[in-house]
Amino acid sequence: MTRAADPVPHTPPGPSAARATLAGFCAALVGVGIARFGYTPLIPLLISQHWFEAGQAAYLGAFNLLGYLAGALLADPLARRLPLPLVLRASMIASAIGMLACAWHAPFGWFVLWRVVTGVSGGILTVLAPAAVLSRIPFHRQGAVGGILFGGVGLGIVASGTLVPLLMRFGLSETWLGLGFICVIGVLAAWNGWPEVRRAPVAAVEGTRPGRNPRLWIVIVCYGLNGLGFVPFMLFLVDMIARGRGFGIDAGALCWVVFGLAALAGPMVCGWFADKMGIDIALPLAFALQAGAAALVVAPVPFWLTLVGAAVIGVFVPGIVPLVLGRVRDALPGDPRRQARGWTACTAMLALSTAAGGYGMSALFARGVGYDVLFLLGALAIVLALALDLAGLAFARRR
Repeated sequence: MTRAADPVPHTPPGPSAARATLAGFCAALVGVGIARFGYTPLIPLLISQHWFEAGQAAYLGAFNLLGYLAGALLADPLARRLPLPLVLRASMIASAIGMLACAWHAPFGWFVLWRVVTGVSGGILTVLAPAAVLSRIPFHRQGAVGGILFGGVGLGIVASGTLVPLLMRFGLSETWLGLGFICVIGVLAAWNGWPEVRRAPVAAVEGTRPGRNPRLWIVIVCYGLNGLGFVPFMLFLVDMIARGRGFGIDAGALCWVVFGLAALAGPMVCGWFADKMGIDIALPLAFALQAGAAALVVAPVPFWLTLVGAAVIGVFVPGIVPLVLGRVRDALPGDPRRQARGWTACTAMLALSTAAGGYGMSALFARGVGYDVLFLLGALAIVLALALDLAGLAFARRR
């Protein structure tokens, strides 16, 4: 899933495959699992402890997504000009500092700065770390290792959902420090695991435009719409459970842990279904399940059904990646280089849609729009992705 940033062959000796895999896992844990998703269970606490108003807390999540977009766009230019291990270490350090800096109950602008910083570093790590690690992994093992790498996102969600209620007994500042301490551990664990990888020249990333391939454009737009559907979960899930539906912060944290455990299993589960059913069935089914789950989470149903909805979405947060990759390969059969460019375009669309969606939904929330409307908007975006994907399948069959 990182072919667009593949290194050139014959890289110099470096750390073992196991150490490189650990480094990539820690990068996902720190840059996305904690620095992005670790913020979600903090939102109701920031509001109840009067650090920020509800709208401000939502905007901070949106600023992180905006930073992620910037980081994804900056990643390749940075890696072509600087040693890759330096870029990756600096990005992990920035994520850790950003979490620690938020322990100070400072003005809103201070938090905007550090949420953007953690977003930028997360975007850089997401683009560059898997490619660096997979350069040390034999081709026949890259699928399994890729699943391990993105398992760091799920572990970060589980860790934040488990630790936040415990750390809050000491205070909100201490909670930020605890999450920051996890990031520091991740930085140290990954420090010597990054291989020295020569980045391919500009030719490896040039021509990333999808061209005139209608099927590829459909995949790109569907992936962006699916990412837009994830935004309410990334920003509001815990707060909606804790305050919106009145279940309390412990119930919100439990829902977030279930979400994270599902995310841990997501790539393996979705990969297995794709192998069994084929991409043409697995991807539309994934869109349909997500749309139903997004609506279920805000429906007036028993709490256990809310957990089911959160788990379904959690599976697809990382699990949608192998399914979309499969559709990209179908759209560009037998052309790995164009497939890599197509995936780069998909990644850019995802970053753009989540950043725009995060800002837009935060603005709506600040103006008093309820959780039910925001989650239903997310469900609608996924329904549009389903309809567009089915239309693309019909177009392909007619051809």
